Amino acid sequence: MKQSKRCLVLTATVIALCAGTSFAAPEAVTLKVAHFLPPGSTFHQKNLIPWCDKIGKESGGRLKCQLYPSMQLGGSPAQLFDQARDGIADIVWSLPTYQAGRFTKSEVFELPFMAKSSERASQAMWDYVQKNAMDEFKGVKLIFTHVHDGSQLHFGSKTVKTLEDLKGLKVRAASRIGTKTLAALGAMPVQMPAPAVPESIAKGVVDGVSIPWEVTTSLKLQEVCKTHTETAPSQAKHANSIFVFAMNQSKYNSLPADLKKVIDNNSGREVSRWVGKIWDEGASVSRKVAMNRKNKINILTDAEYKRWTKATESVDDEWIKEVSAKGANGKALLKDAKDLLKKYRD
Repeated sequence: MKQSKRCLVLTATVIALCAGTSFAAPEAVTLKVAHFLPPGSTFHQKNLIPWCDKIGKESGGRLKCQLYPSMQLGGSPAQLFDQARDGIADIVWSLPTYQAGRFTKSEVFELPFMAKSSERASQAMWDYVQKNAMDEFKGVKLIFTHVHDGSQLHFGSKTVKTLEDLKGLKVRAASRIGTKTLAALGAMPVQMPAPAVPESIAKGVVDGVSIPWEVTTSLKLQEVCKTHTETAPSQAKHANSIFVFAMNQSKYNSLPADLKKVIDNNSGREVSRWVGKIWDEGASVSRKVAMNRKNKINILTDAEYKRWTKATESVDDEWIKEVSAKGANGKALLKDAKDLLKKYRD
């Protein structure tokens, strides 16, 4: 009788242990996601949070994002890509060409007067990188790539309608290609972090900035910039910047197969298109803010636009030589990028 009781107790214990093992909830994975813009930015609110919410829902709550805007993990924006590669962050949103000369094949989309629309150009960039430049992103898994809505020129008080008006003005540029473009147009390019721009314009350190409309509102540039110079909607912008949303490869590899599938389902060309569309929409909102403040917006005439594109042809030529010197066919890469832009534009 005692033996039977012992067996019953043992059996109940084994069942309880097995039940606990069988029905324990899978452990959640928290991803550290870092970027350099403030939490109120369009990217943070309309790209990042919805993306994180989506992977959370599709994983049944097993994938979670811990967000670190404004470089809260330390370092500088130029170090973000390496933070993802080295595992300091699990995922970063980065402007890789802040590291000048490292992503030369990918920066083809930063050449002057390439893109008209972020939605279309971001799809072209995804295809281009997958085909031509994956070697520049070793150590990370690319989730999406995109360009912004295209840089326009914003000035404290200067009125710029022609090349002659721009000559000699100190203008902030975002990257080495942006610097070359402004120099070719006759301006004096100055590189500085975007958050430093409003104060620099207000104090006269620089006359203006080359930056997309979408970013102007989060930086409150419409308050210090009274005039703006832009290309017509049918024309490509004078400059652009490339962005990547990249995950540490080892972190991705450590995920179980079903969670990898969630990440995969929220990566790629279609996600890049969605991100680009949000940036295009943000540009319209920010431009309207400037208009409501009665700021002056100058649009390049067709004749002036041709002068500006002609003046920057040397930037393309120099890029082709630089890329070719590194062993790639620069001319073919530029053609491929332009063909992809045309494909998605049409």
